[in-house]
Amino acid sequence: MHMSDQREIAAPVAEVWTALLSAESLLHCVPGAKEVTGNAEDGFEATVVQKVGPVKATFKGKVELSNLVEGESLTLTGEGKGGAAGFAKGGADVTLAPSETGTLLSYEVDAKVGGKLAQLGSRLIDGFAKKMADQFFTNLQTSLEGPAEDGEEAGEDAAEAAPKKSLLKRMTGG
Repeated sequence: MHMSDQREIAAPVAEVWTALLSAESLLHCVPGAKEVTGNAEDGFEATVVQKVGPVKATFKGKVELSNLVEGESLTLTGEGKGGAAGFAKGGADVTLAPSETGTLLSYEVDAKVGGKLAQLGSRLIDGFAKKMADQFFTNLQTSLEGPAEDGEEAGEDAAEAAPKKSLLKRMTGG
């Protein structure tokens, strides 16, 4: 399964880059993550609980980062084993570029599943994989920008009227 998309994130490239390399940030961004430990150099260990159709499983896996070009691009590669449910593995090529409002994040994802999960059918699996990728990048965007306020209009005025504390600032106490 292959998919690609992009997101406009109202945060500087350096802040988005730092969030992608942080275990704490990944814990908040990966849907169903119960634990994420490790670092960008050695890789991350993760425990994720997900329900795909009728199959609910706890996946334990590892995520490695490669092809790091600071502030520009990286590749995330991961594999998780869910016991009797099967396995999921895949990767994402992520690129960052400065934009008028902050950072344009683009990604291409390839994912594969096996075991019981593979028996659910490609349409269900493809929809689930797209939902997971969308949720991850939505969570990343929210963690960097802060939650949207009800009735708040997008733009500089709204950002100035209701300053938001980004994940990076919360992490560093800034």
